[in-house]
Amino acid sequence: MLFQIFSLLLEVVAGVIGGACLLRLYMQHQRVPMAARSGNPLGRFVFALTDWLVLPLRRFVPAAGRWDLASLVATFLIELAQYSLLWAYTSFGASFGTVLILAVFGVVKLVISGLIGLVIVYAVLSWVQSNTVLSDLIDRLVAPVLAPIRRFVPLVGGVDLSPLVLLVLLQVAAIVLGHLQGLALQ
Repeated sequence: MLFQIFSLLLEVVAGVIGGACLLRLYMQHQRVPMAARSGNPLGRFVFALTDWLVLPLRRFVPAAGRWDLASLVATFLIELAQYSLLWAYTSFGASFGTVLILAVFGVVKLVISGLIGLVIVYAVLSWVQSNTVLSDLIDRLVAPVLAPIRRFVPLVGGVDLSPLVLLVLLQVAAIVLGHLQGLALQ
């Protein structure tokens, strides 16, 4: 029971901080204004949550074009810390190489989970027709991912089914990732 509580708390903390690092990476790639003067509350939240880790990493990890690799490395380090703590707590005899593999898979799981969350929020906000800074931001983040799907999935009765198709594809990717993780750990 204690291990399950410890594991849950670690997963929540790593998910929030790692997810914020990934969101920072993606928002900077999409050139979403994130400064305080931009009126973007999500950007301010992401900066507040990740600056302590990403800014020092930038001294050692350069950007690759529009990709802020320091944010990606920060996400990996958060996942590595999570699985290292679980490994130390259980000390079940697995090698540290297993922990590294789990951390890599953890980052990919965070990407999939984050996209699923963004698409769900996008779909709900599209039904509500809210004209807020947050809905514009979510639209700006999700639209590039939906664009290739929209080329193949037509509107059905005026309804855009591309978010549903993307959600199904992301679920399939999560299943495949789980299977690959199982194979990698054998």
